Amino acid sequence: MKLLTALALTVLTGAQTQPSGVTKVSAALNFTMNSIDGRPIDLSKYHGRVVLMVNVASQCGYTPQYAGLEELYKKYAANGLSILGFPSNDFGAQEPGSDAEIAQFCKQNYGVEFDMFSKIVVRGPGQAPLYKYLTTHPKFSGQVDWNFEKFLVGRNGEVIGRFKSEIEPSSKQILSAIENALASKQ
Repeated sequence: MKLLTALALTVLTGAQTQPSGVTKVSAALNFTMNSIDGRPIDLSKYHGRVVLMVNVASQCGYTPQYAGLEELYKKYAANGLSILGFPSNDFGAQEPGSDAEIAQFCKQNYGVEFDMFSKIVVRGPGQAPLYKYLTTHPKFSGQVDWNFEKFLVGRNGEVIGRFKSEIEPSSKQILSAIENALASKQ
């Protein structure tokens, strides 16, 4: 009888269940973005990792943060950290180059090895759906104010932190948040 009741409720409410062993990916990782070389990347591939998402620019006062981001990547990648760079020309036209030019700049000047994506809009008309989601998250809502704003996503795909541009990748605040997230199973 309990089984019939549960089945009836499932049918009536339209509830969906995940097959055994399948993990539902959180909304922060439910997007497909183009890599800097134009390949579509399903962000669900990062599920189970801690992810730092950063809108970046090559001609900004915060551009030297690329070095700190690369240091974080080298230090924590083996422990489960991924860093995703999203170039944006939204602030002061500080990322005017093509994707190929951006990739070359990052490699030549900062030795960037973390994942870089195609240029996107992070604020205003044409805002990328990923950034629409990030900036409307209940705990961390609000538009992106400038280049190098950072969103931290836990292993379960939930947004767990947001850091303004002026907070350096090597700051105690970011290091602590990353280390706590890496230590967590979520």
